Amino acid sequence: MRTMRPRLSFADLERMPEDGRRYELYDGELSEVPSPTLRHQRIVMNLMEALREVERRTGGLVCISPIDLVLDAHNVVQPGVVYFLPDRASALDLSRPVRIRPDLAIEVLSPSTEATDRGRKLRLLARFGVPEYWLVDADSETIEVHVLARGSYERAVVGRPDETLTSRILPALTFQVARVFAP
Repeated sequence: MRTMRPRLSFADLERMPEDGRRYELYDGELSEVPSPTLRHQRIVMNLMEALREVERRTGGLVCISPIDLVLDAHNVVQPGVVYFLPDRASALDLSRPVRIRPDLAIEVLSPSTEATDRGRKLRLLARFGVPEYWLVDADSETIEVHVLARGSYERAVVGRPDETLTSRILPALTFQVARVFAP
């Protein structure tokens, strides 16, 4: 006989003790997210700076993790960086959990999360209609841009340090890829 684990919800996450750990839910299955490295955090900061510049020029809203992105009661993730275009940003309540899908989600890959980021999280964000998903690889210093097409992601481009990258859904976001990997 197989033991069944209960399917957890966002309400269950909210009731968990504040223990300093970060969690995600995939169809009700709890997954612990390890703390990022210093290099990971520097890359996130560089991405956020580029997106803050766009936010100031065109509107919208950029957020960095930890922040729960509640896709539904049983699917909650914490992408490294998310961006909401102005129409979605205006619908956000800054004092409540985020229940609106972002227009852009970005993950900085690490050995402990890469399989999830390229697998479960990629499929989940596609299922919930996030138009653009980036995978940032600190080791190869590349940024993979995945664009939603017919319900799943297609890799549109891989940006390398000597190249300029432009977001498909946010054309004002144009930068040298090397900027993201600067110390």
